[in-house]
Amino acid sequence: MKCDLIIRGAGQLLTCASDGAPKKGVRMLDLGIVDFGAVAIGSGKIVGVGSEERILQDFTAEEVVDAGGRVVMPGFVECHTHIVFAGDRLGEFELKIKGAEYLEILAAGGGILSTVKQTRDADLETLIRLTRERLDKLASFGVTSCEIKTGYGLDTESELKMLDAILRLSTSHPLDIIPTFLPAHAVPPEYKGRADEYVALICDEMLPMVAQRYSVDTPPAGIFVDVFCEKGAFGLEQSRKVLEKAKGLGFGLKAHVDEFTNLGGARMAIELGAVSIDHLDAISEEEVAMLAGSETVGVVTPTVNFNLGSNEFADARRLIDSGCAVAVSTDYNPGSAPCPSPQMAMAIAARYQKLLPSEAINAFTINGAFAAGLGRSHGSLEAGKAADVLICDTKDYREIVYEFGGNFVAEVFKAGVRIN
Repeated sequence: MKCDLIIRGAGQLLTCASDGAPKKGVRMLDLGIVDFGAVAIGSGKIVGVGSEERILQDFTAEEVVDAGGRVVMPGFVECHTHIVFAGDRLGEFELKIKGAEYLEILAAGGGILSTVKQTRDADLETLIRLTRERLDKLASFGVTSCEIKTGYGLDTESELKMLDAILRLSTSHPLDIIPTFLPAHAVPPEYKGRADEYVALICDEMLPMVAQRYSVDTPPAGIFVDVFCEKGAFGLEQSRKVLEKAKGLGFGLKAHVDEFTNLGGARMAIELGAVSIDHLDAISEEEVAMLAGSETVGVVTPTVNFNLGSNEFADARRLIDSGCAVAVSTDYNPGSAPCPSPQMAMAIAARYQKLLPSEAINAFTINGAFAAGLGRSHGSLEAGKAADVLICDTKDYREIVYEFGGNFVAEVFKAGVRIN
């Protein structure tokens, strides 16, 4: 059979194949390794995967790439980012090093409110340019699909401007982009002490406007709505109002929960059918059991704890051993996690959250895809799925997580086209 491209010569071909569901428990150890493997690609999709001998018997192609005995694997799926923003937080970074507390920085006009001001002031084209540069950086580290949240506008005009930037990029950038609407990221300064009124604005104005202006089924996975259910942000009932309104309008759901305190947000989001619940540092045993019995993916963000200089991390080991589907994310953002590298995030997860390399890689590929609503079309090397393939400059997949600070990604193919 004729195809467009064959990638052959893989010393280890990591398929990360699943049975149509995110991997849980011991299945997270299974990378579906094919020794001396190859992948056949046609029309942007994988048409064959298996041993090199079989693929070369079954397929011919005008272009053949020899991986030279290196690791070939699926592209990373980044399921949680905040990369639409203007300005920086470099001064705040130095203040933190000197010992300044977050509330002290916030009182001085820093923290998220600093990013909100700079993002509100930026025009649409500036936000698109800055975000494109960050997407290019993520792609250089092997990310082939990326979820992006709003949340630094915190008023109707600015939140829609951010969503416009994300949707514009989704049609012009090589990466598959999954938009998430997150106006409930923080209470804006003009609503200080009036969070309920801001929640009403989100439910009565913002969400209906997004549903009317855009298709909630925008490819590749639709538009999600997220909320930060946390002390100092939005309480349980406020968060429920936002997610219930969003669900009623047809949006998919995600939720930031249990980053610092347990408000019951994990239970609430799971019951509402959220595709993912993210952070999970303070999740309860009861909610762990609920997560394990659900289709929701638990997303951990070890870069946040690392950046904060903390020795306490979400107990991802407990989540996996309890049967939960776990994904790992960089949470790439200007404040708590200025990290574009999945490899660094996995390295931290291995050391502080005790994920084995195979678990970390499954967490950033197939499980990341399910956490972004893409599990049936992305995240693994299986026939019929998107041909998002990495060639990594190592002959042993464990080295990708073992060595940190560098970049093992040598070549990136998005939908069968080399983009890096």
